[in-house]
Amino acid sequence: MARRSRYTEYNEDLNVWQAFTDLMSNAFMILVLFLFLTIIISQITKDQNKPVKNSVNLAVKVKQLEQQVKYLQTQIKPKKQSTDTPPIIVIKDQGAYRFASGSAEIPQQMSNYILKQIVPEIENRTKQYGINVVEIIGHTDGQPNGNITSNLDVNLENVVSGNLPVGKLQAGSNADLGLMRALSVVKVLRDTQKKEGRLSGLSFRAYSAAQLILPNGQFAGIARKEDVTRRRIEIRFTRLGEVREVR
Repeated sequence: MARRSRYTEYNEDLNVWQAFTDLMSNAFMILVLFLFLTIIISQITKDQNKPVKNSVNLAVKVKQLEQQVKYLQTQIKPKKQSTDTPPIIVIKDQGAYRFASGSAEIPQQMSNYILKQIVPEIENRTKQYGINVVEIIGHTDGQPNGNITSNLDVNLENVVSGNLPVGKLQAGSNADLGLMRALSVVKVLRDTQKKEGRLSGLSFRAYSAAQLILPNGQFAGIARKEDVTRRRIEIRFTRLGEVREVR
């Protein structure tokens, strides 16, 4: 049997059945809990009008019902978040989602795709897996990026702070271009976080892998021709760890 790869493409048909089943199960348990509470109140009301000799039996019944309620409460507690790492989301550089050659400007259709499809998927996966950091990694093919002089060293911080658009950056290498494209995606996600209040509590990181890593995760050999299969944006998930000084 082939092992399931953790390097997966984004699937637009989200699987909501597990969440729906958990919701219905919890709702049922809550209804049962309220039913037992109603029985307790009804039983106490009836027994208050009976002779004192029934007080012992009443106490026993109440204790039994309390134990049942405690059991039900343990059943409706939210499930613990998975400590595993969620699969990678891949946005292929193809079709309507292609960057222009040498550019990091996001086409409008790609921007809409990120807002409508990618953002909900990020929300689902970060909640399910207890993730607080989303890494955006830009990958290119091996074509040389020309003889343009890079200005990232001068303008990069201004782009990140929002004082300059990504379009003001000039890529002097594929490493520059991969980072610029990752920043463009991060900008869309951060704008969504700020303006719509979504993706709450998440931090975003932009990285470049240039032409170094193939889609299968292996290091790439020398290949200077256009290769659309290598150009992509990867969205990876991680948890912010504690920084410790090594002495």
